[in-house]
Amino acid sequence: MAKKVVLAYSGGLDTSVAIEWLKETYNAEVIAFCAELGQGEDLEQLKSKALKTGASKVYIEDLQEEFVRDYIFPMLRGNAVYEGYYLLGTSIARPLIAKKQIEIAEAENADAVAHGATGKGNDQIRFELTYYALSPGIKVIAPWREWEFDSRESLIDYSDRHGIPVTATKEKPFSTDSNIFHISYEGGILEDPWKEPPSDMYTLITPLEDTPDKPVYIEITFEKGDPVKINGEKLTPAGLLRKMNETGGRHGIGRVDIVENRYVGIKSRGVYETPGGTILHIARRAVESLTLDREVMHLRDSLVPKYAELIYNGFWFSPERLALQALLDDTQKFVSGTARLKLYKGNCQVVGSKSPESLYSAELATFESDDVYDQRDAEGFIKLNALRLKAYRSLGKKDV
Repeated sequence: MAKKVVLAYSGGLDTSVAIEWLKETYNAEVIAFCAELGQGEDLEQLKSKALKTGASKVYIEDLQEEFVRDYIFPMLRGNAVYEGYYLLGTSIARPLIAKKQIEIAEAENADAVAHGATGKGNDQIRFELTYYALSPGIKVIAPWREWEFDSRESLIDYSDRHGIPVTATKEKPFSTDSNIFHISYEGGILEDPWKEPPSDMYTLITPLEDTPDKPVYIEITFEKGDPVKINGEKLTPAGLLRKMNETGGRHGIGRVDIVENRYVGIKSRGVYETPGGTILHIARRAVESLTLDREVMHLRDSLVPKYAELIYNGFWFSPERLALQALLDDTQKFVSGTARLKLYKGNCQVVGSKSPESLYSAELATFESDDVYDQRDAEGFIKLNALRLKAYRSLGKKDV
């Protein structure tokens, strides 16, 4: 049995019920931890709510700069995109929250940590792999895998009986996760992948029909793979991302609606808004196109699916992710320069790029006359590459 538990507390339905349930089930002291990751909530009100709900103590930490600098930016340096669309906004937050929980548990001499993730989802894995990676002997409590509740409706009934204030309702039970990088929506009314999400669900991104009728141009400057300036103005990591969210959201950029493959083997529909991350991803690729060697870029791109999968599945603190990160970071040492982008009606188009580290040569690339490239050299290059194709055909291979 646990005597003192540090709970990852968001103030939502699951974790609000979890405080009362942990006290009832384990007769344990519950310490709530809320990470300020830019979710836009009144954290003092959240603290008051946790105390009223039964927490003995509440930790609130503003982690926005650390989150962007040490988690989001490294992930972006790796160009991580899961299954072609998802920029991993929820996935990347979990290891930081779990890391802080372990630190608080050590400071408070707590013998257990807990989270409100369901037994069907990915977050349980992300939290718990981090717990065990950082504190192998810690006891982990996952209420969703133990309690008698089998739906969000039953949780709402429990909260009503115990006077626990929650914002979820039986009519609008979809789950959201928000931080400075994105907001996600899943479950409830979104579980039918054929149905269009309700227009009033979105919070970060302006509907396309309401976006400005004139495009806006912006310039983003990178240093060694990290964005540092917008239109020449130097900003902190979190400040820069917030500004990109505002600009991108205003122009309808960064919304995806996908059916993804969870690590546990279930397909799940997720709707995501990631305006700033989408712009930064496109801008970095523009600067990389100037500065990365061809084979380095192709090697890096071949590793991206694995790197994104590691983050999605919760292996941020694994040795393989750390090894991959070292390689990916090394590819970024010359990725410095500026991308110019045109934002309009949900589109983010690269319209210019420049870099002091550019490998691009106008003399080589030109279709006009030049003195540096002998086009006759291409004949031998082509014939050498054709040798195996000619040999294959000469042996009577007709399957091409």
